[in-house]
Amino acid sequence: MRFEEMITIGRVVKPQGRKGELAVLPLSDRPDRFPGLRRAYVSGPAGEAREVVVDACWPHKGRFVLKLAGVDSIDAAEVYRGLELRISPQELQALPPGSYYHHQLIGLAAEDEEGHSHGRVEEIWETGAGAAVLVLRGEGGEELLPLLGGFVKRVDCAAGRIVIAVPEAVEAR
Repeated sequence: MRFEEMITIGRVVKPQGRKGELAVLPLSDRPDRFPGLRRAYVSGPAGEAREVVVDACWPHKGRFVLKLAGVDSIDAAEVYRGLELRISPQELQALPPGSYYHHQLIGLAAEDEEGHSHGRVEEIWETGAGAAVLVLRGEGGEELLPLLGGFVKRVDCAAGRIVIAVPEAVEAR
């Protein structure tokens, strides 16, 4: 599997300690996955997915400290600074029907209930103020739409589309 097809769960912030430990910022909706994490992937020299084995993991000041097999010094840990930790999509927990992971929305064609195109879902912004925001880009430019039930009517990942309710202010342009 290619690295870009994998799911980001964290980013290495810096070496932590003298024995090669890494401070990792969790970027997952399930930070509870970290204490049980036994392997992850980082980007290799040619952009390929390179497996790393997690020997130990513990929480520390809102982050997690990981000890990777074969990383036993500050210098060896420094190589990982800034790298993303990813897992394969098969390792994600199954969701109930009608639920989806954010990464599944990226690339979906967005259209309103009348079938008018509003571009594609290019990004999802986590605002920290409640609902995430869908960033739609298309011929009409960029639109921002809260990721809430009142705005997102249907998600059909298999068909590659999302049906949205467009706020009046957007419709008037």
